[in-house]
Amino acid sequence: MSLHYVALGDSTTVGVGDPMNGNSTTDLSGAGARPGEGWRGWASLLADSLASSHRVTFSNFATSGATVSAVATEQLPEAVSTGPIDVASLIVGVNDTLRSSFDAGRIRDSLQLCAEQLTARGALLLTVRFHDHGQVFGLPVWLRRPLWQRIEQVNLAYDDLHARYGGIRLDMADYPEVYRRDFWSIDRLHPGERGHRKLARAFADELARRGLRIDVRPELDCAYRPPSKWADAVWLVREGVPWLGRRANDLVPWAARMAVTQFRPSPSPLALPPSTSSEVQRLEA
Repeated sequence: MSLHYVALGDSTTVGVGDPMNGNSTTDLSGAGARPGEGWRGWASLLADSLASSHRVTFSNFATSGATVSAVATEQLPEAVSTGPIDVASLIVGVNDTLRSSFDAGRIRDSLQLCAEQLTARGALLLTVRFHDHGQVFGLPVWLRRPLWQRIEQVNLAYDDLHARYGGIRLDMADYPEVYRRDFWSIDRLHPGERGHRKLARAFADELARRGLRIDVRPELDCAYRPPSKWADAVWLVREGVPWLGRRANDLVPWAARMAVTQFRPSPSPLALPPSTSSEVQRLEA
């Protein structure tokens, strides 16, 4: 049996955070990491697993830093031009939540467009529901709460997509290991080798439950050791703080406004304007 698998998305689907054979020939600086030779990732692991039972053609159109609109306008046309598709993964949206240009309606429309065109070519969709990234990052509550609100808006868009087009959807919050340090690469933004392997294995298990033969499931054993506390500290100084500084100009002012709005006391229901009080008395009479 032949299978055509296409992958669309951002740096997670590129494979950033999962160095090939435990060693990468590219920059491992995390939030500013550049994809290139040496990254493997969950989508490649899944494709290899599918190839244990089928003749697989795998096309990965994901790009680092991609937003939902970029996937719809740049990656989707290339993907659908490859002909009939059996499996298509569509995992994107986190980059959108970190920008002041965030637009939940545009995200929903772009995801729907992708799903419509991919399923029209026969694809079974692979999607996710995102977990609380702010908890993984260790963000302060005032910044974590508005970020989570944005993530939930993206999740709602995926809920709508799943209800309409079906497919396989993983809810990352259902996996406790998502909040463990060894799930993530040194930047905590991209999965590490363990995280990529777990994601590939979860999708393979769901595909097998649907009757797709998979002789060899993705292995969970890792060749690459998780970053040490010292490596974490070095990355934080060299890469993490500068990255946060770049993002601060875009995300932090918005988050601060959201925090002020959330903590601003609501007007007392007893302190009605005179006109409102008169209207209430008239209605009660």
